[in-house]
Amino acid sequence: MRARRTAPVLLPLLLAVTACTTGPALENQGAVTAPPGDSEHLTIGSAGFTESDLLAQLYALLLDRAGYSTKIISVTNREIYEPALESGQIDVVPEYAATFADWLNAKKNGADAAPVGSPDLATTMKALRALAAPRGLTVLDPGRAVDQNAFAVTSAYATAHHLKSLSDLGRSGLPVRLAAGDECVQRPYCAPGLKKTYGIDITAVDPKGVGTTPAKRAVQSGRDQMVLTTTTDATLDNFGLVLLADDKHLQNADYLVPVVNRSRAGSEGVRTALGKLNTALTTADLARLNEQVDSWRRLPEDVARTYLRSKHLIPAG
Repeated sequence: MRARRTAPVLLPLLLAVTACTTGPALENQGAVTAPPGDSEHLTIGSAGFTESDLLAQLYALLLDRAGYSTKIISVTNREIYEPALESGQIDVVPEYAATFADWLNAKKNGADAAPVGSPDLATTMKALRALAAPRGLTVLDPGRAVDQNAFAVTSAYATAHHLKSLSDLGRSGLPVRLAAGDECVQRPYCAPGLKKTYGIDITAVDPKGVGTTPAKRAVQSGRDQMVLTTTTDATLDNFGLVLLADDKHLQNADYLVPVVNRSRAGSEGVRTALGKLNTALTTADLARLNEQVDSWRRLPEDVARTYLRSKHLIPAG
């Protein structure tokens, strides 16, 4: 196995990618239609938060196993790492299908462009690939893991009112004070969507942020009845919280997808190596991996290696 290191973005790289905001010109069809590249040395980008760090380590270990030499860099701003991906300064990044589709759509058509991400995975992937391809990017197949907005209540509250899904909550007619971010008041997938899709009586939004400790404590204490968090939140048990199923699919299809620079990492070798994760990694798996880093204070690389060994995707020892 080849050596790998994680490093912050170096100043020359930052200067280069901020100077290049769009990557290859869209009219430069040679950069887009050239045969997929297969560089021996690959740079994997992480967005700098726990889950992205874990995914970058998983990708690196699988690519190392396939014979590539890899390094990981952390770039916390999509406005910086996406142009770097286009230009080939970064070769692979873990992304979220619907979010990235909407981001590329806004980049092409303006901030007011109608969203192209949707709750339907196939529709979202079609839109994402159509936006990515002219930029020299290839979006590999999504796996089973999805990190999307989710809503949680206390287990005691769920038991008392027989709640397993957001539909159950809507039918209950219970008034709900929701701990979330300020933007929840207007976002179609938050308070307005909960009212329209599920008929939930949202009486107020308590602006404590998405999945923050204060937001969860507000629900734990009974000040609020529900909190906006994510499907891979690893700390719900610590607050006695449980997720309610999004049974009418209000949330967008933010499945995890590897995005690669076609000219450097668009080969079948990269696709096959990263595709091995698709049949293994589930949403629940990813939540547990996040927990090991955030709560148990284990290193992302160690957590990733142990997981891949447990799934027999890399050898032990």
